Formats: sequence, structure tokens, C-alpha cells
Amino acid sequence: MPNDIRDLPAGRSDGLYRFLGGSPLSVAFRLILLSILVGVVLAAIGLDPWNILNSIRRLFQSIWDFGFDAINWAWRYFLLGAVIVIPIWLLSRLFGAPRGR
Repeated sequence: MPNDIRDLPAGRSDGLYRFLGGSPLSVAFRLILLSILVGVVLAAIGLDPWNILNSIRRLFQSIWDFGFDAINWAWRYFLLGAVIVIPIWLLSRLFGAPRGR
């Protein structure tokens, strides 16, 4: 029959294209660009490709220290504001007009 479509076995390059998700050259180019982009991001957070385990340890140490620095920062501003806010609140409570129901 002239309208019969017969599936042929996939050739060697068809399997490679299917496995890679495209032509080998385009896949290699995309992987190179993605690797550079991820490398820039990892370098921005301080990771070093030559000593990755030490870099990861330093990253977690920085995050830990940053968390406690943020608490220290918030505590200092709380104390600075409380020096003004608490006495004003206390005076307003002592000398404020009595509120009845």
C-alpha cells in the first residue's frame, strides 16, 4: 500500500540527538554558557573551585556570623530607640488623662 508509514529503526545520530537533547555542538555551547553563569554566581557567594569543601565551610560560617551580626544590629537599634520611647510612654501613662468607660 502506498500510504503505509513504516517506522525505521533510529539511526546512530538520532539516538545521540535524543539523548543529548539536540545537536552535540549546540548542547556543548549551552552547557559552557550555563557553567560560566553558575560559576559567576558561585564566585559571588565566595566559593572557590580549587578548594570547594573549605569554601562551603566558609560560606556557612559567613551565613552564621551574618545572622548573629543582624541580631546584634537589631539589639543596638532597639536599645537606642528604647532610651527615647520607653520614658515617653511611661510619662504619657503617668500624666495622661484618666480614661473612663
